[in-house]
Amino acid sequence: MTLRAGVIGCGFFAHNHLAAWEMLDGVTVAAVCDLDPAKAQWPGAVSYADAATMLANERLDFVDVITTVDSHRALVELAASHGVAVICQKPFALDLADAEAMVAACAAAAVPLMVHENFRWQAPLVAVRDVIANGEIGEPTYGRIQFRHGYDIYSGQPYLRTEPRLAIMDVGVHLLDVARFYLGRVTRLHCRTQRINPEVAGEDAATITLDHESGAVSLVDVSFFTKRHPDPFPETIVRIEGTAGTVELRGGYEMRVSGNRPAHQTRVEPEVPPFGAKPWHVVQDSVLNIQRHWIDCLRTGGAPATSGADNLETLDLVFKAYRSAETGRAL
Repeated sequence: MTLRAGVIGCGFFAHNHLAAWEMLDGVTVAAVCDLDPAKAQWPGAVSYADAATMLANERLDFVDVITTVDSHRALVELAASHGVAVICQKPFALDLADAEAMVAACAAAAVPLMVHENFRWQAPLVAVRDVIANGEIGEPTYGRIQFRHGYDIYSGQPYLRTEPRLAIMDVGVHLLDVARFYLGRVTRLHCRTQRINPEVAGEDAATITLDHESGAVSLVDVSFFTKRHPDPFPETIVRIEGTAGTVELRGGYEMRVSGNRPAHQTRVEPEVPPFGAKPWHVVQDSVLNIQRHWIDCLRTGGAPATSGADNLETLDLVFKAYRSAETGRAL
């Protein structure tokens, strides 16, 4: 059976979602929606400027919400009211109350809900997770997850310049989710933020230390104003130390494992998808991977790895990070 998708929001990042849906067997983009009718265009899809009209007129199996965060709750609850499954772009919500309301609405309607938390699906980051999972470095004790660059992210997404909450909400949320993915539940955090670029309203750097339930400690480090050459954007740099060794994801997609066993190095760069291009391919490939996972879950009835309920834990860390930075206290 072919699954019929409706896409809500056809802005900067939506092309990656749309192209990935078209690559997946048994999926068709039946309708697209954007407040700007000029953007709501995709071959073979019916175009709408209003999500309510689209959901009323179309028979859809799921919607992909790719809008800004302030619209998420209304759109997710609208889809749930029509009994339509939802995959929603990150950040999921402006606060925990909205996030919990969306999770509750989809649960009450018995429809699946997944957050498009695609960093977990980046091939290099999955390769690190596989090393941890296979026990090669023993029990993890320390992690460092970094995303520091000077790439002009504002040209494609100019609204980011005026966001009062910037680095943590935009990329820090991904890194906090990866920290959970690698090292498990977080019991305490401490955060320091900086605004280095005077042309932006929000924080453009954040350093967050995390205590994990397992006893491990990790450092999540993000910056949008780091000047270096070559610029590693959009790569994430990772180091995970364990009781038997260390796995490092270095620039250029080189992964090195060392410790009790002889050291070995592997290149973990993903292929460029047909709709992609370097250096964006690591992100674009992850979009394809997470959307394939979503379709598998819809077909099998399995719970998505980054379900709305799971993402509540990541969002809780995001909002605690802001409170910690404001108060100077560990939370």
